Amino acid sequence: MIQEKYKDELPYEKCLAQGADFLSNTELLAVLLRTGTKGSNVLELADYILSSSCGDSGILNIHNCTLEKLKSIRGIGNVKAVQILCLSELAKRLAKATAKEGLIFSLPSTIANYYMEEMRHQKQEHMKLLMLNSKSKLLGEKDVSKGTVNASLVSPRELFIEALEKQAVAIILIHNHPSGDTTPSENDILLTKRVQEAGKLIGIELLDHIIIGNNCYMSFAEAELL
Repeated sequence: MIQEKYKDELPYEKCLAQGADFLSNTELLAVLLRTGTKGSNVLELADYILSSSCGDSGILNIHNCTLEKLKSIRGIGNVKAVQILCLSELAKRLAKATAKEGLIFSLPSTIANYYMEEMRHQKQEHMKLLMLNSKSKLLGEKDVSKGTVNASLVSPRELFIEALEKQAVAIILIHNHPSGDTTPSENDILLTKRVQEAGKLIGIELLDHIIIGNNCYMSFAEAELL
């Protein structure tokens, strides 16, 4: 039972005595939630959230939770739901800020690391356009597609209008596969070729197309598909 497992030491007191790194995932979430509900203490509530309430991925369930899912859990109202959603967003931003330190736009691995937490938890495909200057510095990024990233739905013309407005000399496409599998689809390959060919006509190079999976990525440039 949860009560027996933690009866000797409450997570808040345990953190004060030993440090946050000694707390389990359940205990860490319990400290943030602070209180449980009638018939369920805070540790049981935290354990339920991390077990099956929003999926079956353990601590990654926090990224899968929506406001509606959270509020459907007994003992979770607006305050606790917002706390959990903000925890998820803070974790993503911390991961992105950490990855930014090593971000080099000529290295696909660093680009993938930078966008990994932002994109790998998305339930739909999202595509971003990264626009670079002659020194491979980022001039700007833009979300260009949400839903199925289909060659017939993503217009090279629209991509290059954005790039020309930023006076970019090179672009990178990056999108996620919600399945976690980074194998490029026929549409991915077709879109990449269309954008590459259009870029050659107007003098803006497609440097790479990166597919984000579940803690993995695929680079068209690294695979020598460009």
